[in-house]
Amino acid sequence: MARYIASRLLLAIPTVLAVLTLVFFVVRVIPGDPATAALGDYASQEAVEALRETMGLNDPLYIQYFSFLGDLLRGDLGKSMITGKEISELVRQVLPYTLELTFTAILIGTVLGVPLGIYTARRVNTWVDYVGRVTSLAGLSVPAFYLGILIMLLFAYKIPILPAVGGGDLGDWKSNLSHLILPALTLGLIMTASVTRLTRSAMLNVLKDDYVRTARSKGLSERAVIFRHALRAALVPIVSIIGIWSASLVADSVLTETVFARPGLGKMLVSSIMQRDYTALQSVMVIYALFVVGINLITDIIYSFVDPRIAH
Repeated sequence: MARYIASRLLLAIPTVLAVLTLVFFVVRVIPGDPATAALGDYASQEAVEALRETMGLNDPLYIQYFSFLGDLLRGDLGKSMITGKEISELVRQVLPYTLELTFTAILIGTVLGVPLGIYTARRVNTWVDYVGRVTSLAGLSVPAFYLGILIMLLFAYKIPILPAVGGGDLGDWKSNLSHLILPALTLGLIMTASVTRLTRSAMLNVLKDDYVRTARSKGLSERAVIFRHALRAALVPIVSIIGIWSASLVADSVLTETVFARPGLGKMLVSSIMQRDYTALQSVMVIYALFVVGINLITDIIYSFVDPRIAH
């Protein structure tokens, strides 16, 4: 077990390096000159060249690359080209909003999706199963931003019980929670649809196995058969889909934060693109990439606990 976890941790190092390299080059192939974007189109050529020299843009690409990696190792994300503020400070202000949104959505998708998948699998080819399959398919077909608008119209306009925009005050849990419910519900319901469908499929495959019939023939209760035997064997694909959606929700949070005008990394990313703030854009992309790599690493480690054979 320990050897498996150590190998996954070591494998994450070249993965992170590859991702950082990709982010570095993607930002640099974006059309436009960062110095011109910072100073404006009417800045003199001398001012643009001076800023390029200050930003290190005149250095060879490999020097810029190693300087980029060195700054990241020191935790230095640089300064915003628009506001001049430290990006690390800007990230600290908005990161809690993105984290709470993502983790709450994952919690909703898991808590609702797994039981619903089990419930529909136990009632296969009944009206309950048909309704569950159609509903989950509809949930997968609706884009996050569109579902967010529908939920906003229902619970903030037609039935005005929750605020539609903003993130609330982190110091006031009531304000924070009221602003969190609608965007988290938007992402969580979409994840619920996917988790429900895959849990149902995994449980149907397991319930046909001989050891499940043997467990029932021994007189075990249906609850024990489902949760102690069938669900345990079906956990690997369920953990896989939860891990995939956890990484996907990090990206979906960009649109959701934009729809609900919610502070977070997603709104910061969109703002950086609109203002052509290349330094901030690069930093936010790095943070998103590290999130995805970290989620995949955690998923791989969970595999070893769910099914110890994977570690061997």
